[in-house]
Amino acid sequence: MRSALLTRRDRLRAVAHRVLGSHADAEDVVQEAWLRLSRQDTGTIDNLDGWLTTVVGRISLDVLRSGRTRPEVALDDQLPEFTVTLDDTPAPEDLVALGDSVGLALLTVLDSLRPDERPAFVLHDVFVVPHGEIGTILGMSADATKMLTSRARRKVQAAQQPASAGRQQREVVQAFLAAARDGQFEQLLQVLYPEVKFTVHTPDGRFVTLGATEVATRARVAGSAARGHAATVNGRPGVISWSEDGTPLSLLAFIVADGRITEITAVIDTARLAFMDLPDPV
Repeated sequence: MRSALLTRRDRLRAVAHRVLGSHADAEDVVQEAWLRLSRQDTGTIDNLDGWLTTVVGRISLDVLRSGRTRPEVALDDQLPEFTVTLDDTPAPEDLVALGDSVGLALLTVLDSLRPDERPAFVLHDVFVVPHGEIGTILGMSADATKMLTSRARRKVQAAQQPASAGRQQREVVQAFLAAARDGQFEQLLQVLYPEVKFTVHTPDGRFVTLGATEVATRARVAGSAARGHAATVNGRPGVISWSEDGTPLSLLAFIVADGRITEITAVIDTARLAFMDLPDPV
């Protein structure tokens, strides 16, 4: 019974997080739903999973409409959230395989949706909730909900980058890593945006370097950390490496725009990496 409740709680937290984009808000929403359940006579609930999903959906919608969401951004030396998959597994931005593999890449796209479109899309296309149940949450008919979901889906699909763009970004990253390993300064400058930002999370804190010349000079940090497995980090190119015993050693995440790297994040703090949800070594 306890494991079943924990499974439900994990699913509800995932629903709220996909809708709100914040783990803190999602936890608050699930906690509120659990409190409402404790005040409810469960004997009157025919479908507990449906009841909980409806409650979580309504609370999440109220949070969106009130503008009380807390976007999770890196402050001081706080790490951003990373959703990491190895490149020989389905990438989280692939709409054909949404489900639990959808991570922060999709959440970025969802920011463009209206408050009612966002839960409609997430509940139907990610968690396969029927339009009738979603309509109950949103206070509209099943047909109106179907149209709303369809409109949200078109927006999401339009915002998704084509696969060719993803391949081009990885080629830029590979060129950067090769130049960093070989110390080819001029080649580094060619693939770096003039105002590129390089953030390194180390055991001694967070260090930020700005500008192509400065980043190229420090690129050996990324080059030494890049001898690992290609990965997708929040829907973008990345690299993860492990020690011989399988302990994560480093994680690199890149943002590429117009054929140049605009931002690099490197995590070389093994203590922090140990607490992250990273894939197993291959």
